[in-house]
Amino acid sequence: MDTRIPAWLEDNLRPLDKLEVHRRGLRHPAISVFIVSERGILLQRRAASKYHTPGLWANTCCTHPHWGESPEQCADRRLKEELGISGVDLEWREQIEYRADVGGGLIEHEVVDVYVGHGEPKITINPDEVWETRWMPLAELEADIAANPSIYTPWLRIYLAEHKDKILG
Repeated sequence: MDTRIPAWLEDNLRPLDKLEVHRRGLRHPAISVFIVSERGILLQRRAASKYHTPGLWANTCCTHPHWGESPEQCADRRLKEELGISGVDLEWREQIEYRADVGGGLIEHEVVDVYVGHGEPKITINPDEVWETRWMPLAELEADIAANPSIYTPWLRIYLAEHKDKILG
């Protein structure tokens, strides 16, 4: 099956503002990164100023690629922008599609390239993006999500409930 975008359509594609995409619940590309070590998974608590899911715990980082940016370039860029992390070798794990209500009339409908990196890199938090970080062993994280789901982002709950083995296996 030919999955290329026809030229007539490609010429009409254009980027949309991410807030508009989320208001309309449009399907769009994203990346998610999990950094893991012997201490567990590096989690971030989203900054209170974020336009959706502020103050909730999420995986190491996630975002949307810039127009024309590859998912791997995006993952490297966003690790640096959010957490000051560079030089981590990332391994692509899988592509996940999900749709979730993230509150405030916003819907995430993402096709996500998921990456995993290993080690304990030096972290320099960007306070505009990240409130705090912590390392958490997987079993402890799963138990805490079961006990306190409202403090975690919908996508982290989906990743662990439906895709854990492919991401972290």
